[in-house]
Amino acid sequence: MKLATEVDIELNNGKKIPALGLGTVASDDPKDVKDQVITAVKAGYRHIDTAWFYGTEKYIGEALKELFDEGVVKRDDLFITTKVWPSFYHSPEKSLDQSLSDLGLDYVDLFLQHWPVCLHGDENGLPKAPKDANGNLEYDDDPVTGTKFIDVYHTLEDILDNTSKVKAIGVSNYSIPKLRELLPKVKKHIPVVNQIEYHPHLPQQDLVDFCEKNKIVVSCYSPVGSGGAPVLKIPLVKELAKKYDVTENEIANAYNILNNRVTLPRSSNLERIKTIIRLPPLTKEELDELYQVGVNDPHRYICDPWGYGLGFKWWTGDTLSKEFD
Repeated sequence: MKLATEVDIELNNGKKIPALGLGTVASDDPKDVKDQVITAVKAGYRHIDTAWFYGTEKYIGEALKELFDEGVVKRDDLFITTKVWPSFYHSPEKSLDQSLSDLGLDYVDLFLQHWPVCLHGDENGLPKAPKDANGNLEYDDDPVTGTKFIDVYHTLEDILDNTSKVKAIGVSNYSIPKLRELLPKVKKHIPVVNQIEYHPHLPQQDLVDFCEKNKIVVSCYSPVGSGGAPVLKIPLVKELAKKYDVTENEIANAYNILNNRVTLPRSSNLERIKTIIRLPPLTKEELDELYQVGVNDPHRYICDPWGYGLGFKWWTGDTLSKEFD
């Protein structure tokens, strides 16, 4: 059986991104991420997805140093992604420099705008989730009508053009409305990636098609549906895992990879990290059946308040976005 760790997807800048990446949001203690990264790389993963917001980059840096010192991999063997958080929107390069320092690297392969909103953070991006006196998120630009998020992307373009700190830039949590606002204003570099929540419970073919039309690769976080891994409990996922003699996690990853999307599983279980690298050859009919699960019962699991107003479907609590048909 082919391995998911052997699949690359071509980006619109001619570079390639490994289709299987390790997500590094801490499940519990951020220090545990060090062992997760070491385990993943030794198992064949070559893509590490992180962000300043996660608070785990220091421990990823320790893992990378150990891997480099032991000769397990060289820097050029890895594809490393980080992101600038909305409260750091005013200083993306400062955020990047902090990430590079923590990671112990001279550059990242991909630098993403984490969300297309601007939160009221200080010069160090703190607090990460600023609140006003009423407990509501404090923005420096209206999340629905504001356009400062486009200026943030332009700054990422400048960093790409004028430094050697990043090899590519992209976006995360961009809906179709936000992409429609951004793309006509791009100065030179179309985003290579849009990272979003994606799994069989969350049908977003319209967004995928829009990204494909604009040569933007879709990268999928929460491929098993976040806490409690509800995707792994879908009867069809269990049935396919039995048919192909693989784990339910591998079916969830194959659902994305075989559709030419990047998948970013995360786990605090080191044994699971090592063993979810096979790529079962699901048929087109089986992939379509998995998509239909979400059509029949759509559910988004990550509904953070900084996503309100962006125009995503099925975003619980979002009263700012316009109604969808």
